[in-house]
Amino acid sequence: MSNQDRFDRVVAALHDAAFDDAGWLTASSLIDEACRMKGNGLVHGEGQTQDDIEIFLARFCIDGERREDLEHEYFDVYYPGDERLPRLRQLPDRRLVHVRSLYTEQELKTSPTYNESLTRAQSQNGLNARMDGPNGSRIIWVTADPVGTDEWSSDQIEMLEHLMPHVRQYACVRQVLADAGALGASLAALLDTTGSGVIQLDRRGRIVAANDSASALLRRDDGLSDQGGYLQARLPSDNARLQTLLARALPPFGAQGASGSMTVRRAHSQPRLVLHVSPVVDRELDFRTRRVAALALLVEPGGRMRIDRGLVATILGLTPSETEVAVLLAEGHTVRDIAEATDRRESTVRWHIKHIFNKHGFNRQMELVQLVLSLAAIPDSGR
Repeated sequence: MSNQDRFDRVVAALHDAAFDDAGWLTASSLIDEACRMKGNGLVHGEGQTQDDIEIFLARFCIDGERREDLEHEYFDVYYPGDERLPRLRQLPDRRLVHVRSLYTEQELKTSPTYNESLTRAQSQNGLNARMDGPNGSRIIWVTADPVGTDEWSSDQIEMLEHLMPHVRQYACVRQVLADAGALGASLAALLDTTGSGVIQLDRRGRIVAANDSASALLRRDDGLSDQGGYLQARLPSDNARLQTLLARALPPFGAQGASGSMTVRRAHSQPRLVLHVSPVVDRELDFRTRRVAALALLVEPGGRMRIDRGLVATILGLTPSETEVAVLLAEGHTVRDIAEATDRRESTVRWHIKHIFNKHGFNRQMELVQLVLSLAAIPDSGR
């Protein structure tokens, strides 16, 4: 199998995984195979220090298996004192560096993270990179050691660099769907998503269907519009970029489509729309119907789902303080934000989060956020 074939298989798997969390292990294994390494890890979060960081996604996979034990051990034991993190956060976007270069000579001898955690994760000879995520977030991608050697070859480095934008796109699309409570939804169910606009496109770029949020925006010609069944941007320069983005996602039959993102300018100085376009991988070809070949996901900065606090409290069995914290987390606020907004200590906010975790068996804040957002999608008639 050629490197191009391996690359195409990884990209297709990443497209699948963005819509279905269960697909990440397959994508991760194909990445390991293509880059000839023992494993890799992906973390997506925001915040400036270890104290206020919010983790949206954390996946450590070694030898084709997800290692949740290593994830929990790292974040519970080693993460607060990991010396490389401030340096990793300051790296330029998509700069791939050797993990050893992120520790001083003294730290290489004394760091518990480097000498204990990375040893168990077979990652002392790995590579690390930071990528820009949406809304100021960061995506950290780490590799385990290369297979059968202590050195990274130029073709391994090249493959990793070519895959980085696709890994970033996976994390961005996944976060949009997670914020909308739509991870793992079918193509049809995505149209019921209320947290973001969803537009389904066929192979020729024609609009097959759009959910209510996207339809309303298209009718207003608010940056984007439906022109004869095709998606167009209001401004010529934005439209040129949009058509290029769609052409890459919908290449001629048989070619591998590529994901991409852009911002779209709107009227009256409103915040720009964020548009993510992702191919939908065909598993069964059907020439008789207009199949969905790509999804366009629209995010309006500042636009949030309406979350009924009474509903959250009733269904989840939370106290008023716990409900307030849970809803603010789901609305995208950090622990520090919540502490300032509610005149509480950060430790008090974390104490409330811990109690919610204990009530529902959660381990990560994203689990709580996804559950609260899913309640926001319950129709009023069902309340």
